[in-house]
Amino acid sequence: MTAALADPLINGMAIDRILPVHESSRRLRKLAPESPRVHGVAVMSDIARRRWWPLATAVPGGRVRRMFEGAAGELDNRRAAAQQLAATFTHGVVGRVVTLMVLEGRAWDPGPENLWMHVDSEGAIDWAGVTDPTLRVLPEDPAATGVVRLPGETALATWVAHRCHRSLEPIFGELERLSRGALGQSSMWQTVGAAVVVTATQVPLLSGGSELVCMRRGQAVLDALRCFGLPVRAPRRSPEGCRDSRRVPRTDPAYRTRGPSL
Repeated sequence: MTAALADPLINGMAIDRILPVHESSRRLRKLAPESPRVHGVAVMSDIARRRWWPLATAVPGGRVRRMFEGAAGELDNRRAAAQQLAATFTHGVVGRVVTLMVLEGRAWDPGPENLWMHVDSEGAIDWAGVTDPTLRVLPEDPAATGVVRLPGETALATWVAHRCHRSLEPIFGELERLSRGALGQSSMWQTVGAAVVVTATQVPLLSGGSELVCMRRGQAVLDALRCFGLPVRAPRRSPEGCRDSRRVPRTDPAYRTRGPSL
């Protein structure tokens, strides 16, 4: 078994009260103990904010532009630079939360108002954090506090897809502009689709969890993204129930405060 890496940022978190998101993130870190920041998130109230920035400022604050210019200069290829950053943001926004969803039927809010990104000494994103630690969970989840219960897997997948869409849409649009159309948004959303498939396939191998459950939940996220009109996989007939899956659960606080993106 691979030995766990002692990460100073994780070990230095000042957690006053253990919440479900802390417990889930601890379990996610065990999926890759040699790289404990790959999965899970930090809670922003637990940490110092050096080298952290809010995802909502990624485009208006010029962060994506600066990252693109650095990557394009290093790679000498605008398309490759856009692909690299699309993959980076896909993992930060989608890959992390889908890992939790397929494994435990839980999800933190991956929306732009809630996510923060941490960068290493070279400016590369290596961790993510949330300001609101509340998890969305399934009805049978054992947590008593720190969660909002949704009706079922379809509702959870739809909510996750909606919030990920809100976060990635402006970033992908900016990358297409910066690459001067060398990489289109359709290709970036296909990267998202591939990431969901890979995650749903790898999580059972890493965790010993149910392959059937993980694939079913991953499929639900893909179906929800397609219902939002996003080309995450090859075109075909809309999935059954697509009309309903376009609706973000009205009982969720994030819906009432931010509203749907469509």
